[in-house]
Amino acid sequence: MTRLHKALSTLFCLALTINAQAAGQRTDIHPDANDVQPLLPGMKAPAFNVLSAEGKPVSFDPEKMTKPLVLSFFRGGWCPYCNLHLAELRKAESELEAMGFDIWFISIDRPEQLYASLDQPDIGYEILSDSKLEATRAFGLAFKVTDETVEKYLQWDIDLEAASGETHHVLPAPSTFIIAADGVIRFQYTNPDYAVRLPPEVLLAAARAYDKETNDRLRRQYKKSKEAKESAGG
Repeated sequence: MTRLHKALSTLFCLALTINAQAAGQRTDIHPDANDVQPLLPGMKAPAFNVLSAEGKPVSFDPEKMTKPLVLSFFRGGWCPYCNLHLAELRKAESELEAMGFDIWFISIDRPEQLYASLDQPDIGYEILSDSKLEATRAFGLAFKVTDETVEKYLQWDIDLEAASGETHHVLPAPSTFIIAADGVIRFQYTNPDYAVRLPPEVLLAAARAYDKETNDRLRRQYKKSKEAKESAGG
């Protein structure tokens, strides 16, 4: 083996090791929202299991998708910024659905709290419970709330344990992903500042870009197939 091949082999092994370490760290429960490691565009979305508001299992499998998905993680119905964001995204809902997107929202709230704790419980979105943190950790968004913040929240009548039914005191950094029908993440927005959320017009711009790309690719495939049939017939 030449020196060049040896060097390339070493670099390749090193890259694999770094990627493996990064993947392991990504699913950790991070000490602060600024430390989260969200999945990025180009990465395959992970499979996960969550619960519906009725407490029934809901599974996501990127290998079995038939439609693209807009997936948003929010802190919970007790969060005023989350309520405002859910209301603002109403501006994008009809166009996203017209483009063929499913729309899911995931929070740490236990199933019984998903809608009951919202300012607008009849909001109509598909909201799912990830109180066990499977999806939140899989997407690299989990962080531990400090004991001081937990106590401060209690003074504001916000009980994280009552909301989630768990004692982990973990929240997601608010995030939105566009996952293509092939299971690959095409867009991602995460902000550790829970007061700053993705504007609906930005989400729509990203969704339109994906929709145009998909339609252009389908048109090219149709044209190629048609030309092949005409050539075979001629």
